[in-house]
Amino acid sequence: TCDTGDRQSTAAVHLKEAAATIVERLKDVATFEGQDAVFECRLSRETAQEAQWFLGDVPLQSNEMNEIRVQGTRHSLILRKVTLEDCGSISFRVGQHSSAA
Repeated sequence: TCDTGDRQSTAAVHLKEAAATIVERLKDVATFEGQDAVFECRLSRETAQEAQWFLGDVPLQSNEMNEIRVQGTRHSLILRKVTLEDCGSISFRVGQHSSAA
């Protein structure tokens, strides 16, 4: 706001969050049945954008079988005690960017 006494002018600043990009992509994981499978990827920066993990086309959430972690720019998925039914494509999506293994 600029106030000259008899006149006043006001303006506002609006910011949009820049999109994060994936700078460290997912890598394929081979493990034995009954062990954990760990997938990681790293973003260009911390972001409030919605990030999502998928097994095939099924969105994953943290529960007793899947652990999803975010530590700064590093996003991790741990599939606990994998079975043969867990074989398939894992993907990570944030904004318009995605990576698969």
